[in-house]
Amino acid sequence: MTNPSYPNTRLRRSRATPWSRAMVRETVLTPADLIWPLFITEGEAVEEPIASLPGVSRWSVDQIVVRAKEAIELGIPCIALFPNTQPDRRSDDGSEALNPDNLMCRAIRAIKAAHGDAIGILTDVALDPYTSHGQDGLIDDNGYVLNDDTVGVLVDQAVNQARAGADIIAPSDMMDGRIGAIRRALEMDGHVNVQIMSYAAKYASAFYGPFRDAVGSRGLLKGDKKSYQMDPANSDEALREVAMDIAEGADSVMVKPGLPYLDIIRRVRDGFDVPVFAYQVSGEYAMIEAAAAAGAGDRDALVLETLTAFKRAGCSGVLTYHAAHAARLLNG
Repeated sequence: MTNPSYPNTRLRRSRATPWSRAMVRETVLTPADLIWPLFITEGEAVEEPIASLPGVSRWSVDQIVVRAKEAIELGIPCIALFPNTQPDRRSDDGSEALNPDNLMCRAIRAIKAAHGDAIGILTDVALDPYTSHGQDGLIDDNGYVLNDDTVGVLVDQAVNQARAGADIIAPSDMMDGRIGAIRRALEMDGHVNVQIMSYAAKYASAFYGPFRDAVGSRGLLKGDKKSYQMDPANSDEALREVAMDIAEGADSVMVKPGLPYLDIIRRVRDGFDVPVFAYQVSGEYAMIEAAAAAGAGDRDALVLETLTAFKRAGCSGVLTYHAAHAARLLNG
């Protein structure tokens, strides 16, 4: 069909030069839109590259402090911490999550001691980095993850992290009712300004494999997580999850994974007046790295285009392992 306004209207006019494209750009991506996930391991001056996540490593606590300084210098406002708990500290009940001197708490205190409020710290609340069976919660004799019993442990885990200095508690477990229970406990313990970013729509995805390598749970996982993580076929259910978590006190919500669920991000953004974040998960990161390594696309362009897609879909920000690299590109 011929455009009746042509040639009076030529949509290519505004695309003809770099300055014009910049002037009319609808979606802007900056380092302030990024959250950098980092993996913690035991030791000192340790860097352990993760084979399934090319370019990503586990870092000892002292090196996590250095990564936090790097984030500050790049303009990244927040880092997300995930521990690789040693096998001898894992147990059926995940009790190491409640240890005030566990990897997570030591890293929080070290970052705060070095950098104060110059950067935000987001902490994962779930039991899979601490359990010997790899599930996100307590299990019964049949391997079913118990909801209410798990929530009680998650509450104590969240308070433990808040006492260490966490700024944002991010429950990734998908237990029903945990946001309200954690919010009440934080208030009662005096942590009224500690935020909750809920993994509100976390899907039982095939894209999590490299992450499980990073936190040491892949070989431990018995069964799957489909009884608590969401069915990838569902979208209306995600809105119910988000509504429940907001009502219980979540300050922001997350959709995970990211690119396969842009439709969910848009529906959440349109349906609720709350900041929405996406987690560009380990499998998504690994695909981009593999595509670039195979010559299927330019790595820098792939990174920035995918992150811009999250912003265009309605995200306030993105958790991505590409955060530092993307920030360098954006800073020129």
